[in-house]
This record gives sequence, structure tokens and C-alpha cells, in this order.
Amino acid sequence: MPENNGTAERAELHKTIWRIANDLRGSVDGWDFKTYVLGMLFYRFISENLTGYLNTQERRAGSSRFDYAKLSDADAEFGRAETVKEKGFYILPSELFANVRAQARSDSANLNEVLSRVFAHIEGSANGSDSEDDIKGLFDDLDVNSAKLGPTVAKRNEKLVKLLEAIGDLPLASGTNGFADNSIDLFGDAYEYLMQMYASTAGKSGGEFYTPQEVSELLARIAVVGKSEVNKVYDPACGSGSLLLNFVKVLGQDKVRQGFFGQEVNLTTYNLCRINMFLHDVNYEKFNIAHGDTLTDPAHWDDEPFEAIVSNPPYSIKWDGDANPLLINDPRFAPAGVLAPKSKADLAFTLHILAWLAVNGTAAIVEFPGVLYRGGAEQKIRQYLIDNNYVDAVIQLPPDLFFGTTIATCIIVLKKSKRDNATLFIDASAEFVRSGNKNKLADAHRQKILDAFIGRRSIQHFARLVENGDIAANGYNIAVSSYVEQKDEREAVDIRALNAEIARIVARQAELRTAIDAIVADLEEEEA
Repeated sequence: MPENNGTAERAELHKTIWRIANDLRGSVDGWDFKTYVLGMLFYRFISENLTGYLNTQERRAGSSRFDYAKLSDADAEFGRAETVKEKGFYILPSELFANVRAQARSDSANLNEVLSRVFAHIEGSANGSDSEDDIKGLFDDLDVNSAKLGPTVAKRNEKLVKLLEAIGDLPLASGTNGFADNSIDLFGDAYEYLMQMYASTAGKSGGEFYTPQEVSELLARIAVVGKSEVNKVYDPACGSGSLLLNFVKVLGQDKVRQGFFGQEVNLTTYNLCRINMFLHDVNYEKFNIAHGDTLTDPAHWDDEPFEAIVSNPPYSIKWDGDANPLLINDPRFAPAGVLAPKSKADLAFTLHILAWLAVNGTAAIVEFPGVLYRGGAEQKIRQYLIDNNYVDAVIQLPPDLFFGTTIATCIIVLKKSKRDNATLFIDASAEFVRSGNKNKLADAHRQKILDAFIGRRSIQHFARLVENGDIAANGYNIAVSSYVEQKDEREAVDIRALNAEIARIVARQAELRTAIDAIVADLEEEEA
């Protein structure tokens, strides 16, 4: 969220969101209930976004008092086709969030049917248009008839009414046109806060699909060093889309000329990613998010190569590997001459990313630390990467940054065009502050890492530029600790002073022994 949106305003928004998420969910698991909160937030956003867009168009044309939300559905139909071309979807006035909310309590007995119909109409408005694939299924996880919301229809509708009112009360928009200038930033911030909140309380099931914002931003900044714009950005395991959307923050949406591309295997998270794009006002024409397994069924053959790639793939998951005879001949994996182990797909993602990286591009990938030093097929893949000079840098991150795991991950930076035949190692394991129950990369830590990456020179106890030949001689081990010597924090010992103190203690010990011997002798004489 930009700095010009006040801290107090943001804090109040987060406070309200926290109350909604915890007060409303009841017995519903937090990670499950997020789909209802985020889905309803999305419904409000596209309603107000569409209303603001249409009001602006009509008022520019001379209808100064035009208010789309007050039109009859029949009168609104005239603008459907043109609006779908521009926005990718259409919502009739009676089905806008504000109007459904206004009638929710008086028609609470049928609210589930009303919402179900509205969501179907919104998705159906894109049928046959260029935006159909981007809109289809967006509300699938917002199941208004699910028993998770309550055991009876009445109980479910009661919760839906409260959810509509709570989301409607969020301080996200103002103004007569139905959409304030800063609403996009507020909606995007609300989404990111919700995702972080749910991930932090959901354990592995939540953290698996969310990368903390400070890590996402660091990856994006690394991927665009030296560039003010890029053609296309890509994430082959895009989760909820936070990594991709950091390019909007770092460069600006207009500076990503041909758009945002990603693929996600989890259906619910795939839907959340597309919702996230809309909530950050990335129009359907500017993103292409696919559902499926990137390793065995990649969706963007016709779109690669990509100039900037960022990713936080799942750690050490199973994949087909050499059990699928087609994969060894796949142009993404064949050059390495070996496939990643079936039980550890980490470097399969790395090779996929490398294959789809543009010659002038940069990829920044969060990796499980084992890929840096494990033997077997993974060592052979590292040999391929180092011998062909594709590894630009390896950055050791601090432990306990991510939700759902406390391991100290690393970042591998790949390039196909380098000025040297060396690899930069950066040890950022101590660059963090403790925030709540997790570690966090503060602004100063991210900047220190970025400065070292850009400077590409050795810095005592922090960074070291190593010739690839030396890495080969070390068995292609690329663990940062093998090359960057950690600072010795132990207290220095003055040997002369220590020896003098020992001599003093020995002398004093001799004196005490002499005194004790004298006392014992006196006691023996008395007894005699």
C-alpha cells in the first residue's frame, strides 16, 4: 500500500479486517473461511470498480448526475457489450454489491439463492468474450450453500448477511462516483493483509501458498536491476500472485508492457490469484494465469521467453521424474542430461525457469537449502548450471521468514548473459528483525542485500565473488557457508593476561595448601 495512504487509516482498516475474520467465521477453519471473506471483498470491489468506471464515462459525456447503481436493469442492458470488452465482465444494477447488501436483511431467507444467481450472472457475462477464461470459476470457492457456514439455510444466510454488512463497512471507498481514487490501493492492501493473516494462523496449509511481502519485493527488485521496464513477468508456481504483483509496486503496471503470466496447480489458490489481479486493478487483458501442473503440463509455451521471472516453488515435492520417459527429452530438462529426483522436484522447477528465461532476463527463485549441496542427480544439475555460467548469485536468507516453516531458505539468481565467469555468494542469514512470532526482512536488510547484489564484489563476512572453477573444484557445492566466512563473534582472549592469571591462581593455591597442611599438623599434635 503506498505511503500516501495514512498509517492511521491503514491501521484502522487492518483492525476492522481482523475483527471480521475472527468474529464471523465461528467454527469455520480460518484458512477455509478466507475464501468467503476474500470472495465477498472481490464482489464488492468489482461492483464499485464497474460503477465508478461507468459513472465516469457517462459524466464525461455530459450526464453529470448519472448514477449507474440507480438505473433499472432494463436501461442498463444497453451498455453490456461495450463494457464487457473494456472491463471483461458486467453486473446489472440490481446485482451490485451495494444493492444486494441493502436488501439482504429484508430478504435474508433467500439470500443464498440471490448471491448464487448473482455470481453465476457475473461469470456468465464473460461467456464468448476474450475475458471468459479469466472470469470463469472466480466464485467457485464462495459456496453460499456450504454446510461450513451453518447446519441450516437460515443459519447460513444469517452468516452471509453479517459478512455482506461487515465487508460493506470496510473503509475502502468514498465519493459520489462509487469509487475513490485510492480505493484500488486500499482493496489491494486489504487482500494482502488478509492473506498474510490467514497464512500466519494456518500453519503449513496457509504458508504454502503465500510468500511474505518483504521477500516478494526483494525478488522483484533483484529481477529488474538495471531496468526501468520489462516485457513480461512470470511465476511458474504463482500461488496467490503476490510475487507477480510486486512488479506493480517496483516498476508500475504500465512498465510491464505485455503483462503478468503464471501457473498454479491448486484450484482454490488459482482462483485467489486471479481475484488478486483484479483487486490490484490489473485488467484481464494484462494477465494470463493458468491452472495446472507446470512441470508436466506447462501452459505458456507460446508466451515464453520471459524477461523477469520470480518464484517460490513448493519445497521438495514429488514429481514424475524418470518414471515419465517423455520428460528426459523435454527441451526444458534435456540439456542438463539428468532429471531431478522423483522425491525432490526443486531443481526441476529451476530448469523449467531457466529454459523459459530470456537471454537478457533475470530469474530470482526461493529454494530449499538442500538443493545447494545434495549429491546424485542434483549435483549433476548444479554442474550443468555452473559449467554453463547460469548461476549469477546465491543468497542465504535468515531462518523463520516464511509461514508454515522455520527453515532458512535461499535465493538462486539465474542469468543467461553474464559479464564474468563467477558466482556471487551473499550471507544474509543475520539480516532480520523479530516481528511477532516470525523473523522479517526490514527495509535496511533488503537494501543491504540488493546493494551487495548490484555491487558484485566481495565484502568481508557478507559477500564473496567466487570463480566457477573454484566451485567445480569444491564438488559443485554452492552452499553460501562454504564460501563466505562468518564473523567470529567470540570474545578475544589475551593469552599473556590469561597465563598471568593462571600463575596467580596456582601460587594462591600453593599458599592455601601450605596453610591447610599447618592446620592439619597442629590438630594431629593436639590429638597426640
